Parts: sequence; structure tokens; C-alpha cells
Amino acid sequence: MANENNFQDIIAHCKEYGYIFPSSEIYDGLSAVYDYGQNGVQLKKNIRDQWWKSMTQLQDNIVGIDAAIFMHPLTWKASGHVDNFSDPMIDNKDSQKRYRVDHLIEGHAEKLEQEGRKEEARALLAKMDSLLAKDDFPALKELILSNGIVCAVSGTANWSDIRQFNLMFQTQIGSVSGEADTIYLRPETAQGIFVNFLNVQKTGRMKIPFGIAQTGKAFRNEIVARQFIFRMREFEQMEMQFFVRPGTELDWYAHWKAERKKWHESIGIPADKLRYHDHVKLAHYANAAVDIEYEFPFGFKELEGIHSRTDYDLKQHQGLSKKKMQYYDNDLDENGKPYGNYIPYVVETSVGLDRLFLAVVSMSYKEEKWQKEDGTEDSRVVMRIPPKLAPYKLAILPLVKKDGLPEIARDLMHECKEFFHTFYEEKDSIGKRYRRMDAIGTPYCVTVDHQTKEDHTVTIRDRDNMTQERIHLNEVIQKIREAIK
Repeated sequence: MANENNFQDIIAHCKEYGYIFPSSEIYDGLSAVYDYGQNGVQLKKNIRDQWWKSMTQLQDNIVGIDAAIFMHPLTWKASGHVDNFSDPMIDNKDSQKRYRVDHLIEGHAEKLEQEGRKEEARALLAKMDSLLAKDDFPALKELILSNGIVCAVSGTANWSDIRQFNLMFQTQIGSVSGEADTIYLRPETAQGIFVNFLNVQKTGRMKIPFGIAQTGKAFRNEIVARQFIFRMREFEQMEMQFFVRPGTELDWYAHWKAERKKWHESIGIPADKLRYHDHVKLAHYANAAVDIEYEFPFGFKELEGIHSRTDYDLKQHQGLSKKKMQYYDNDLDENGKPYGNYIPYVVETSVGLDRLFLAVVSMSYKEEKWQKEDGTEDSRVVMRIPPKLAPYKLAILPLVKKDGLPEIARDLMHECKEFFHTFYEEKDSIGKRYRRMDAIGTPYCVTVDHQTKEDHTVTIRDRDNMTQERIHLNEVIQKIREAIK
């Protein structure tokens, strides 16, 4: 169930513990733009590394590239972004506030669900999907008016007509402004893969089916950016385009649909927090599309998209560039003849790294209370981040700042740093330090105490169940490495 109050707590926690900061905050920030702090950037890297390893290192037929953000402007003409990359928007004439039509109607449907009117909410969303699929803007406006949907600011239903707004950022390239050519900040990373299809295929001697993976920044001029880092103007994608023989694309689509959901579960996302949502309105390039949705504190929303893009992209680039984008397939068909030249079909997997980051943070944040043995109540805020994703794997804490304990602790830290990220702290009581590590999400803490000097053992504490045990100094590295596999 959606929990907006919990979401506000998560946002505040992310700032307090170095995960995410508002961008240029000393100048009052910039709407829908965020900076990743010292813990956030490491968590983000760990998620990205897990994806990259699963897509390239553990696959026999997928390689990676890193294409430039700036691309020839005809790239976006060929891809359809210049003509089709837009969202239907509506303005409230009283408040001057602009809304994305689907977000406005979805917000009203969520209110209906909270009031127990689930069937009405489902019917409203089904009607919206049907009208969006036909681009029937007058009927969409009538749907908004007939359901009494009002502006959250003005409280009125004084709506403008619905219009389309292109989402690409424009800039100029060249040394003299007047002579500069207009180019775009890429709205997706996929086109960098398509224009390099033959470069990769030939230099890598790749044989179909094969994939090309990429991670990188993309930019969209979202008119209505909201829900923290869920929808931003600058974000990072992790995409893989899988090139297949025409006629086999729907089999590969089903394969990647299942594989991608399994991968999310493998990094620790609970299966009951994930679901599929088939597209009612297909993009102009697709013959099948599904979203993997995650149940955020504000409801189920898209986490990753899997699309069967047909041969649209490569065919468009071939037509506009006049360069052949064909592959010669010398495998034999059912008649014993080579398949020959064709433009491959493509199955795409595309996950938003920032959204995946938000999903991990949302599922990990817990506020816990319990009764102690003396009858008093204790509490903590803990980030139950899966150990392999946690920014720090281990915190090393000397019990006191004297008697040679810091020296032993620092020696251990330097040994551990070769294998995983390690945190060292000696300020405050050991209890406060444990709580701080819980809030950061560090899965294990090692305490160096006076007994360590006698028998070379330390206390290791588990974040999730708060149990403690004594182990030898020589066992620390192996224990943590096993836990984070």
C-alpha cells in the first residue's frame, strides 16, 4: 500500500546520511535535479556493477560500449524523437500549473482506491489507456472534466485543451553562437548502440543473436518532474539491445522478460514487490512491450521496460544515412539455404538506474521498535540494504581511543580495504556508532576491545539481527567476503 509519509522519511534519511542531496542547494536548488552523496554514489556504482557483470561478464554473446552523449542531430530525426517524442499536457488556467495528463488521471485513480472505490479506479485507468492509445485529446479532456478532477493548487477544473510537448533538450555546437548547429542532449542511450551496430558486429566478429549493453546519462525536459529521483531531467539508464533473426524476436522477448525479473529478485528485491504491466499503447517502433513495475511507497511504477523494437531503428538509420545496416547470416534455414542478408530485429531491456536505486533504498528503509529485557522500549532506523550492494561492507570500531586499540583497528582496516569498502570510526559511544552504521546500511561492524590485545579476537555484529560473536582477526576478511558474494 502506498505510504507517502514513509516516503518523506526516506527522502529526509537520504539527505541526512549522505545518499542524495538537492543539486546546488546553497542556491536554493534546481527542480528535479539531484546530487549523489558519498554513500549514494557508492550504492549507485554497486548496482551498476551488478547489472554490468550480469549483462556482459556472465553472458557469452553480449558486449558493452560507451557512446557519446552528443550525436549527429539526424540521429534523432531517424529515431522518431524529433517528431514523436512528446507527452500530452494540460494547464490549469487559474493556477498556471501544468500537468502530464496520465499523471493527473492516475493521481485521481489513486485517491479512488484509497476511498475503497477500486473498480471505479480500474475503469478510469482503462479508459485513459484506451484514449491515449488513440491520441484522442478531446475525449481525454472530457474524461478529466466528467470525473471532477481538479488542480491540486487552485482546486478548480478550469482546464486548457490538451497539447503535446517535446521532451528533448536543445543546445548548440560550434565556437560562434550565430553559426552554431542545433544538437540535442540524448533522451535515451539506445541510439548510440544502433548507430554502432555494424562497428561492434564487425570488430567483435559477433554472430546473431548477440547484444550490446551500455550505461550512461540521458536527459529529458520533463514538464512535470516529481517523486524525488523517480522522474528527473538528468538520469542514468542501463540498456541492452539484443539483435536477433526476424521471426524469432517474440521468443527472445519472452526470454528477456523472464530473465530481467529474475535478475531484480537476485539482487534482493522481493518478488511480491514486482509485477508485469503490458503496454496497451505500443510505441511506434514496437510490436510487444512490457514494464516490470516495483511497488514504491507511492504505488506500483515502472522500473524497467522490455520492448520488441522490430527492425525499426536500424531501418530508419539505414534510410536516412544511406549506409547499409544489414547482417549476412550464413546459418541454414529449413530448406538448407543460408538466411542471407537482412536487417536484424531488436529486443531491448532498459532499466533506470536512479529508479532502481530508489527501489533499493525504499525496500531497505525500516523503522524498528522493540521491548528490552528491562521492559523499556528501544528503537532504531536501519537500512537493510543487501550486503553486496551496501556502500560499506564493514565498519571497524575501536572500543576506546586509547590503549593501542585504534592502532589495531586501523591495521585491520588497511587489510580489509584491499577486498571491500571499509569504514573506520572512533567518535562517540559504541552504541551510537552501531546505530549510525545501521542507518547508513553497513551490514557488519567489528569492535576492537581490550580482549583483542590478549587473544586477537574481535566482536563482529550483524546489522539485521544485531547478534554478536567473537571471531579471530584472521577470520574477518573471509567472513565478510562470503557474506557479500
